[in-house]
Amino acid sequence: MAERDNRGGRRDDRRERDETPEFADRLVAINRVSKTVKGGKRFGFAALVVVGDQRGRVGFGKGKAKEVPEAIRKATEQAKRGLIRVPLRDGRTLHHDIEGRHGAS
Repeated sequence: MAERDNRGGRRDDRRERDETPEFADRLVAINRVSKTVKGGKRFGFAALVVVGDQRGRVGFGKGKAKEVPEAIRKATEQAKRGLIRVPLRDGRTLHHDIEGRHGAS
């Protein structure tokens, strides 16, 4: 049975569960797109955002809107909905060591 809060209503456990894990989000790119119409140009923005919990869950999202903050918000929501699990080993994504040189290699 669902718990009740202090005001007598039910607590929404789903909402609390979604807000509990802390995700780090990174804005990858913002693209300005334009559409030429009869009166001139209409500008819109597309945003690409990646979110993750630093423990193997990661997702990306694309959002489009007339304003930049709205495009970022839409992309972040989509990224949180599409999380996948990436297997980690020793706290890193690559399961083997890689050696490399840069320059005249």
